[in-house]
Amino acid sequence: MLMSDIKILVVDDSSVIRETLESYFAAEGYTVTGAETAEAAEQLLSEQEFDLILLDIRLPGKDGLTLTRELRSRSEVGIILVTGKQDDIDRIIGLECGADEYVCKPFNAREMLARGKNLIRRVQKQRESEKKQSEEPVMRAIGTWQLDTARRVLVKSDRSVSQLTEGEFQLLLALKASEGEALTRDQLMDRIKNRTWNATDRTIDVLIGRIRRKLSEDPLCPQMIITVHGVGYLLSTHTDDVSCESA
Repeated sequence: MLMSDIKILVVDDSSVIRETLESYFAAEGYTVTGAETAEAAEQLLSEQEFDLILLDIRLPGKDGLTLTRELRSRSEVGIILVTGKQDDIDRIIGLECGADEYVCKPFNAREMLARGKNLIRRVQKQRESEKKQSEEPVMRAIGTWQLDTARRVLVKSDRSVSQLTEGEFQLLLALKASEGEALTRDQLMDRIKNRTWNATDRTIDVLIGRIRRKLSEDPLCPQMIITVHGVGYLLSTHTDDVSCESA
């Protein structure tokens, strides 16, 4: 694929920030489009497919977190949230909404480019996988669900499907590979590919929460993905034996 075939959308109400990012990525050969609001971005997204979105959280009208949540419910596009705030709460909320990365202003343009390239590779890999129609799905049991590794989705007994982000999929694979064994957050981070992690980041906890919701787990008493206090998480092999009594 030519660099010019890769499309990037920059959404920021600051013309200076928007034009800076547009010119920087365009100089690398990418096709870049800018939008001042979430509503304008939605119009562009309805007309064409993008590989990466650089999205400001604080936008007039619909905010970036809302747009992220809506996009992630139907798309695997790479999303980097860009904001002037350095509050950890905003970062965690952004990840919970489905963002892949979180960058604070002022940012280093070369770092932004490196993060963008990493996400673009992930998106392309995901789309190529989805196009392999002849590939037989490999189904792996996750409690009462099936993990379809070809389509990277969870399949319920009624055949309904729950989409997974790349991080969620890789994390489930890691848990499945060590089913019944507790893994630490560091071990899980080491086994997830195509991401740049901060060693102090709560990203694993965020991903676990998102996966549990997709598995329809009771947050007060999860039966499949169990928290092992002082260690990390494990995928239970016997969900009927899980006890939720307080210690």
